[in-house]
Amino acid sequence: MRGVEERTLCGELNPGPGYFWVCTIGGMLSAGTTHVVITPLDVLKVNMQVYPIKYNTISSCFLTLLREQGPSAFWRGWSTKFFGYGVQGGFRFGLYEYFKKLYSNVLVDYNRSFIFFASSASAEVLANVSLCPFEAIKVRVQAQPHFAKGLLDGFPKLYASEGLYGFYRGLVPLWGRNLPFSMIMFSSFEHSVDYLYRNVIRRRKEDCSTVQQLGVTCLAGCAAGSVASLITNPADNIVASLYNRKADSLLLAVKKIGLLNLFTRSLPIRIILVGPVVTLQWLFYDTIKLLSGLPTSGEVLAGEELDKEVNEKV
Repeated sequence: MRGVEERTLCGELNPGPGYFWVCTIGGMLSAGTTHVVITPLDVLKVNMQVYPIKYNTISSCFLTLLREQGPSAFWRGWSTKFFGYGVQGGFRFGLYEYFKKLYSNVLVDYNRSFIFFASSASAEVLANVSLCPFEAIKVRVQAQPHFAKGLLDGFPKLYASEGLYGFYRGLVPLWGRNLPFSMIMFSSFEHSVDYLYRNVIRRRKEDCSTVQQLGVTCLAGCAAGSVASLITNPADNIVASLYNRKADSLLLAVKKIGLLNLFTRSLPIRIILVGPVVTLQWLFYDTIKLLSGLPTSGEVLAGEELDKEVNEKV
């Protein structure tokens, strides 16, 4: 396939333009579809963050919304999730691969963890700029039933009431949530893939079957999503508070929510929400790459080094 040229010392393929386009499209499709699927859980999470007194447990939130607003309430904001997170996913995955190649060539003497952190952070900065307007509409639609039905009426209504600033009110806390999330998620995924191939499967990636490769992807994705969701829960609570005008600034949001609640509020449902979503995203993303004739994601030691490690352990 065009864009795949040669193997690097880490066992990855040296990518060209075609590779980055596949990653971008794969990221868009995987992120957009998975976020639509978990819209009901996201509705519960947002309402528990915005109205913690009224909805103090997952079951009470579910039953109250069902009784007061009906089943359709759980699918509010699905269009903003599909398009918003689809665009973000395209930037997140596509630009991550681009920056990883760029930084690997420029920062030759740096360890791989630094490359993973820098690449994911660079990609996420741009990804969140594209996501922010969609996120502003989504949170309002899910937590304020009479605000709008979706994207078509939500965008003009928000612009008329708050101007351009309304779309980017939560950009800084969004960066605060998604930058560390992305950095931890990609780095954890890369290291998990390397660990699984070298210490569990103990075979080179290209020698494994498609099922084995996708199995490694799922395990690494689950681990990455779980760890990242724990660390970034405080910023997620701040984003929900700012978008729904529960506080006018970052400091006021932290003060109003409280330090303990920043880490604990809506945490169980966020773990339930984020873990499977990240796993499915990596699964869909790598499936698209395999169907396009590309290898699955994640760096592994070069074949010679892996063979040497395996022989030493036998």
